[in-house]
Order: sequence, then structure tokens, then C-alpha cells
Amino acid sequence: MFLRQLFDPESSTYTYLIADPATGQAALIDPVAEQLERDLTLIGELGFTLAWVLDTHVHADHVTAAGQLRARTGARTAASAAGAPCVDRALHDGDVIAVGGVAVEVIATPGHTDDSVSFRAGDAVFTGDALLIRGCGRADFQNGDPAVLYASITTRLFALPDATTVYPGHDYHGRTASTIGEERRWNPRLAGKSREQFVALMNALGLPPPKKLATAVPANRACGQAT
Repeated sequence: MFLRQLFDPESSTYTYLIADPATGQAALIDPVAEQLERDLTLIGELGFTLAWVLDTHVHADHVTAAGQLRARTGARTAASAAGAPCVDRALHDGDVIAVGGVAVEVIATPGHTDDSVSFRAGDAVFTGDALLIRGCGRADFQNGDPAVLYASITTRLFALPDATTVYPGHDYHGRTASTIGEERRWNPRLAGKSREQFVALMNALGLPPPKKLATAVPANRACGQAT
């Protein structure tokens, strides 16, 4: 599997380009509207055909490029059935998306939002905002629930092999990847924490709302295009 990690500096969002070199089929995970031309240019330069655009959840801090990419390339969009109703394929836990010969497994990981999913391809897992490097997504809006997030991380993601590479949806400290084993051992929000301790910690964060919350959520429920 070809893999390229891309970054949006305004929202600290990671976008991932994955592809099957044998067929030239490619997918973008969590693309950002402002980076549309960058991503299309790269796909063209590498000779890939964009087949899928995958969102891990309805984002609150940036607008997805999914709808624009679909209009420009004919790619199909996909996200959780609990999220944006505009997608071409509504995903459920255990679904598999074929990107050429690359099988992308859908893992339901709600808690940050009620529609959060992770995507596993080979020995990599793209965790969106559910599991971050030495952290995790907040759980105080969009039907988030810290107890549900704890279960998603500890029973679904931490059940993956230790060597699985974790590619998060964001990082605010310059880190690019981790592993399941590292996060199980060293993630300060989770390592050695009971469900009750985790819930108390998350409920005490007191974070301000994301700056784009009021505009990004409705836009992303329309796949990033005007409603």
C-alpha cells in the first residue's frame, strides 16, 4: 500500500492519501477544503485515480473537501451511517472498502462524536479524533460521550496488534505517528486509567468550543458543500 501523510496548518489536520500502486486506485482520508488543489495536484503527479473519499466523522474544526473532490473527480464518498447523509456509501462497523487491491476495514469508534469511525488498512489504522498521539479527542459535543470513547479505544483500537501504526486525525505538537502498543502503555489519558477515571478526566477538561463549530458541522453534513 502506498501511503502519504499530508498536513493542514490552520486546523492541524492530517489528511492521508492511500493507494494501490498495482491498479492506481487511491483514497483520501479526511481531506480539508482549503487543501483541495494541493491534494488533486499530488494525485495527478503520482498517476493515481481517486476512487474514494473517506471521512472519519463530521468534523467541527475544518470543512471537508469530500463533496468538491466527488464533483471534480467522480470519486465516491463514504462515512459513518450515523453521520453526513450526503455520502455515496454509509458505513457500518466491519464494512470493507476496496481501494484497488487494498482492503480498508471500517471500525466503529464512537465517543468523540457519535459517528466516529477508524479505518484499518494492513498494519495501519487511521483513527481520526478518537485516538491521538498521547491523547484522544474531546467528547463534549456532537453527541460525544467519554464512557463510549473509553470503550471504543480500549476494546476496539487497543485490541489491534501492538505493532499497528496509529495515524491520527490531528497532532498539535509535531508528532506524525505512533503505535497501538505505545499508546496503550504511554497515553496519559488512558494508561492505567479506569473507565471512571477517564470519564472524570474528560469531563474536567473545560475546553472552549472549536472556532469553526457553528459553520463546519452543518457544512460537513452536506459533504463540505453549500446547503
